[in-house]
Amino acid sequence: MSTALTQASWETRAILRNGEQLMVAFIMPIIALVALLHIDALGLPEPKAAHALAGSLAMAVIASGFTSQSIAVAFDRRWGVLRMLATTPLGPRGLLLGKAIAVAIIVAAQVLVLCAIAWILGGWRPVSGASLLLIAITVALGTLAFVALGMCLGGTLRTEAVLAVANIAFVLMVVAGGVLVPVGKHLTGYFLAFTPFGALGEAMRAAALGNLALVPLIVVAAWAAVLSALAVRVFRWE
Repeated sequence: MSTALTQASWETRAILRNGEQLMVAFIMPIIALVALLHIDALGLPEPKAAHALAGSLAMAVIASGFTSQSIAVAFDRRWGVLRMLATTPLGPRGLLLGKAIAVAIIVAAQVLVLCAIAWILGGWRPVSGASLLLIAITVALGTLAFVALGMCLGGTLRTEAVLAVANIAFVLMVVAGGVLVPVGKHLTGYFLAFTPFGALGEAMRAAALGNLALVPLIVVAAWAAVLSALAVRVFRWE
């Protein structure tokens, strides 16, 4: 555990020093939140502020947990950083845990920033303390699931492939995966509800409204468990 915490500390400092990762982690979700609040054509249901906040929070989790981490891991493999870490007691489980903790710290900052903006610009107010707790639980499960997915991608493919797949997948998940706006009541919508990104979006929207969406939360938790086990199994240090 101590090695994972040490790794988490190093990962957090690395993220805060990387301008590109900060842009993905903060600027893009903020832009998405403002757009969702002020562009009526997007068709968000009422209360718009809660739905806009939920979509931007889900986007922030995916950006920090999946996109940034998969690309960072791929470059660490190319530059031999992971080969060096492989000689330490860290191991794949410790690396996964350390990255998850680091991303959780960044995501906590994202949550505070996005909630403040939704409060100021959209008039969002938490329905209750339970709503804040549900948001925290959803963020935690989503962070673990998408860090694990990022480890699976960044720890197996070549750097060039990771860059392409991570960015394309991020756009598809956010735009068409039920992250920013609710999935429709049709076959595609029901399918998306059982993907990690679609379930995260649904769980986050319910949490922002003060409701417990048990099925989406279970789906996210199941993906977190499966992807974590897969990441430990398929991850390559070089």
